[in-house]
Amino acid sequence: MKKLISLAIALAMICVCAFALAETRIAVNGTGETQISADTAIISLGVSARDKDVLKAQQKVNTAIASIRKALIEQGVKEENINTDYINIYARYDYTGDDEQVIAYGADSTLAIKVTDIASVGSLIDVSFAAGANTLNGITFSASDTDGAKAESLKKAVADAKAKAEILAEAAGLKISGIETISEGGAYSYSNTVSNFSAKRMDAAEYAADAGTVVQAAKLIVSASVSITFTAE
Repeated sequence: MKKLISLAIALAMICVCAFALAETRIAVNGTGETQISADTAIISLGVSARDKDVLKAQQKVNTAIASIRKALIEQGVKEENINTDYINIYARYDYTGDDEQVIAYGADSTLAIKVTDIASVGSLIDVSFAAGANTLNGITFSASDTDGAKAESLKKAVADAKAKAEILAEAAGLKISGIETISEGGAYSYSNTVSNFSAKRMDAAEYAADAGTVVQAAKLIVSASVSITFTAE
């Protein structure tokens, strides 16, 4: 009886080993992307001024910022959507002599303006510059709801991983038989940005005569990735 039990165990182990040897694992990564329209923009713009008197430099900036805020509110932008993003006051030096000398002071202030009407971004930039802005640092686009796009991107990522595994399996003379493990690599969104742009300085009359700013609504790309280990035989 003991001999029969030992034989049965041995046969079972042989079968398990044979199955394990017959099964191959194929590990692949998959990615997927979905495009959606942006519904929110953050405009970063402001004022840069210089004067030999530090208080006058700061006052120039403060006066222009107040004018920009007033102009934006008159255009329908909510006051809570106009926030100070950056303030800087610094000295400018002359190094040509034996001793460094302060020749002027610079002052910068930047506003972050949240806009939910994408079509108005260009005109709001124009209004800001007509009111005294002279720097445009960038425009960042985003979407308030990306859950649906993330789900779609994950589906595409899984399909991408499966297609890669099938190609590898076919090339090796195998056939996909199942999935051993699957894990999400993450999902994120990114957009095109308008950045590192400094507008030329001009007064309100000059700016009014200049061409208006054209900003095309950005398409956000929602990307997802997965890692899947397939079994093949």
